[in-house]
Amino acid sequence: MPGRKVPLVNGEIYHVVNRGIASQPIFLNKRDYDRKIATLSYYQHAYPPLRYSFFIRLPKQRRLELIEQFKKKDDFLVEILAYCLMPNHLHLLLKQVRDNGISSFMSNISNSYTRYLNIKNDRVGPIYQGKFKAVRIVTEEQLLHVQRYIHLNPYSSHIVNNAEDLKDYHYSSFPEYLEGSTSSISNKELIMNFFTNIESYKTFIYNQADYQRKLDEIKHLILEK
Repeated sequence: MPGRKVPLVNGEIYHVVNRGIASQPIFLNKRDYDRKIATLSYYQHAYPPLRYSFFIRLPKQRRLELIEQFKKKDDFLVEILAYCLMPNHLHLLLKQVRDNGISSFMSNISNSYTRYLNIKNDRVGPIYQGKFKAVRIVTEEQLLHVQRYIHLNPYSSHIVNNAEDLKDYHYSSFPEYLEGSTSSISNKELIMNFFTNIESYKTFIYNQADYQRKLDEIKHLILEK
């Protein structure tokens, strides 16, 4: 099997995209989105003791105990800096923490969600098209631009009508950044260090919203010709 064109290196940050086969929807309702986000949180850890599908069947107290064990070990495959789930694809901004971290993480979350969707819909076979795509982040400017691009995606694609509605799009890490809460699956510290406060970060995101939406519309017009 040919190697990946972009090597995945520890300590480096990557914009990762995974799409459904033939751009078909892979998230059809809230339950689907919530399930995927739960797997992101679970499989970022290096050594989950059992499959997520088994984990969620445990009594609540046992699940909480295992989560606390995860936190104490502080042992991760990746750091999730940002994410956004769209109907037929997902965007992730990931920092690789250990060898093969991103590849293992993507394999785990893809396999777990595929099993869930196949059982739910009484189907077989893959739901994602080929390998995930990864682009290495090489500058701070690129890091901020890509993170903004990811968080604006629902607005650019007309999933939400108004940019202000992004704060209520809970299938993205954007609300986590605005809440300033520590109870999130994203590591927000690296990005937020570039801003004086949450308001300045929000301004940075929203100032580009209409421009990015227009670019997306132009791109689709070109592709349709």
